[in-house]
Amino acid sequence: MGKQQGDIKVLASNKKARFLYYVNESMECGIALHGTEVKSMRSAMFSFTDSYAKIENNELLLQSFHISPYKFGNLFNHDPDRIRKLLVHKSEIKKLKRKVEQKGFTLIPLKFYLKKGLIKMELGICKGKDLKDKRNTIKDRDQKRDSAREIRDRY
Repeated sequence: MGKQQGDIKVLASNKKARFLYYVNESMECGIALHGTEVKSMRSAMFSFTDSYAKIENNELLLQSFHISPYKFGNLFNHDPDRIRKLLVHKSEIKKLKRKVEQKGFTLIPLKFYLKKGLIKMELGICKGKDLKDKRNTIKDRDQKRDSAREIRDRY
């Protein structure tokens, strides 16, 4: 289900984001979840392929994030596609707002994990790649794979 890293258990990571965007920096933030959403997240029943964060009314909100309804839940199940609030300090929100407005960065979720029993998210401050840059990324990845294969076969 997830990888264990010390006291952190990774629920899912967004590999596509690192291909589509340059990740300038990242930060940890919590997510405001309701009832059965936590159980669905713990069992990795969520999707965040096209999700992003935006700042509205000095709040950081997570858009297009789908958490499947908990299968053992009842009428208290949540709306799977609701907008969720991200928990960060006001000073960090101001800093993010400046970067997004002035420099054209996008806020993309990179990883979801459990830390000390709480669900956290790594939010990347990203800039989009051109088609040429994506091709270079593919070329570099293929070269690393070929060189690793040669080293493995040689020894």
